Amino acid sequence: MIILSTFTTGVTALLIVYAAVVLFFVIKGALKIKNISDYAVGNILFSPYAVGLSLAAAMTSAATFVINPGFIANFGISGVISYGIVLPIAATVSLFVLTKSFRKHGQTVKALSLAQWIGTRYHSNAYSLFMAFLSMLLVTFIVLIVVAIVSVIATSLGANPIVVLTGLVVFVFGYMMYGGANSMVYTNTLQALIMLVVGFILLFSGYVHFSDGLGGFFQKLAEIDPVLVKPTNPASPLFRDYYEIIFAQLVIGIAIVVQPHIITKSLLLKKESDVNKFLATAITVELIFFFVVFAGLYARLAFPDLTFQGQPLRNDEIIPTYVVWLFSDTGVGAIVGLIVVLGLISAGMSTLEGLIQSVSTTITSDIVKPLVKNGTLGDKQLILVNKGAIVLLAVVTWLIARDQILNPNLSVAILAQNGVYAYFSAAFIPVIFGIFFKQVKTHIPFTASITAIIVHFTVYYGMGVMVETWGVDLGFFTKFVVGQVKNPAIAASSAIVVSTVVALLLMAWDKLKK
Repeated sequence: MIILSTFTTGVTALLIVYAAVVLFFVIKGALKIKNISDYAVGNILFSPYAVGLSLAAAMTSAATFVINPGFIANFGISGVISYGIVLPIAATVSLFVLTKSFRKHGQTVKALSLAQWIGTRYHSNAYSLFMAFLSMLLVTFIVLIVVAIVSVIATSLGANPIVVLTGLVVFVFGYMMYGGANSMVYTNTLQALIMLVVGFILLFSGYVHFSDGLGGFFQKLAEIDPVLVKPTNPASPLFRDYYEIIFAQLVIGIAIVVQPHIITKSLLLKKESDVNKFLATAITVELIFFFVVFAGLYARLAFPDLTFQGQPLRNDEIIPTYVVWLFSDTGVGAIVGLIVVLGLISAGMSTLEGLIQSVSTTITSDIVKPLVKNGTLGDKQLILVNKGAIVLLAVVTWLIARDQILNPNLSVAILAQNGVYAYFSAAFIPVIFGIFFKQVKTHIPFTASITAIIVHFTVYYGMGVMVETWGVDLGFFTKFVVGQVKNPAIAASSAIVVSTVVALLLMAWDKLKK
């Protein structure tokens, strides 16, 4: 792939400056960390607007700016409806409803993680430990973010992606050993502001295609492939009908908020009066970020046959290639291109930091501390354990990300969604019931969590075997469980629905026994 040397030089300089700024904020935040609580939820009084921007950046990520627009380039308007409209609406409404109640209980028990919140809410150390081990599934999302950032940097520099992967993992996981929540709000706020600028640049990057109005824009897409402008895409593995596009994504959007790096963000606020400002900022900015997937349609118009310089484009390469193709000239265009590259990197880094912080905190506070020496480890020991956990996460991330770069199955998003969706399927009922019901026996949400995990992986892996090997007919559901690429949203939405029914039946049975 040919990239102008001036653009490559600019990207190199940009990365050096970006790394220096990040390290400055990491050192600033690290100086205030005295214990694992400071690492997890911070000890600085942050502006609600800063925390809101931090949440918006953490909630949307490189999946929204880099990976999902690739799906839209491949499959068209059906993907925009699913990822750009249905999912954002469900997620933001869920965020608004759940945040205040979750925060109240989180503040009361001083929870540092979602696993700890669930354990204290239901007075069960076993439940907390169970959710802590399940949170390791979030490593798949860490891998997604890393692969997306590597794609942006490697494409911009014309560099070997494995070399870029190694440098990225060493840098990010290295500084996250020290910064924690204090530095993360600083860096996330900066990243969110950059992402906001880049979001508007990407959304307006295809304005030339609207010279004949919206109808003319759709006509250009239809000339490439008529299915690109239809609300469903039966040939795609993700947007085949309204059940998949609307129902499954509504369920996922509602449940997605219970991820630890999202719902625990409100615990950074020290004053209750700041919550509304925090939510207004986060929701407004999030909706803008989510709609950036529309830029995938511009990329399809730029690469009608999804090739560049005679080489087929993988899903995760489409947006980085589009940015380099569009902006890698000299003058103002190159400057705008550098800003966009910075924004795409920021989109990944913001979520990556949150995930590393939340998963390492869970390993330290909810797995190691309860199991070692009866939880008597001191602050210095816990901080050391936390650093060790981050090193372990770095090694696992590098190994899985390398495999995803060399041997992708359509997109790294499929791997990530399968892991992350399974996790928040299990977390959904304990969070919802813990917020909205005062008296809930522990076995009810615990059973629902186990049910969700079983159903998710049965639908994703087992039902396809039933259909393809045993010839079982599942009706309209059959198409969702067969094929090389399966949609994790189908498995997760099924898991959430079934586990909710199980939990409600158990509650009803419990009341009847009384």
